[in-house]
Amino acid sequence: MQKGLVIANKENEFMQLKEYIDSVKESDGILMQTLQKAQNIFGYLPIEVQKFISEETGIPLAEIYGVVSFYTQFSVTPKGKHKIGVCLGTACYVKGAQLVIDKLVKELSIKVGDTTEDNLFTLEATRCLGCCGLAPVMMIDDEVYGKVDPKHIPEIIDKYRG
Repeated sequence: MQKGLVIANKENEFMQLKEYIDSVKESDGILMQTLQKAQNIFGYLPIEVQKFISEETGIPLAEIYGVVSFYTQFSVTPKGKHKIGVCLGTACYVKGAQLVIDKLVKELSIKVGDTTEDNLFTLEATRCLGCCGLAPVMMIDDEVYGKVDPKHIPEIIDKYRG
């Protein structure tokens, strides 16, 4: 898997980010909005993007990195096209969420927190998703799967592979 961001292949994305920064440069508190926009554009916030933001805004790189590493909404590693979250809240855990995670780990050949080699899936353990009556619960992107039986994981995942 490729490490780092190849800037030459992302010229359009950097131009889009520059246009955004230029449009909000006079605003108060532009860092959070700029980081959110950058993550929407690139999918994550590698150091090259953070340096670009620093150069364009005049905000020190250390301050940018501090914000990126503090807030869990930001990621410095690429995420998959599809984000899978398995609830490990009390109800889900008691109803077998760990078995769901174990099956996903086996099916995707990754650990929790990792992304598949093809950048198709990222697997995350989450806290309560607010669907306790459907335990165990799994979300793929914005779709909720309730009362998940681990034996159905392969067919659920296959819907997102094609």
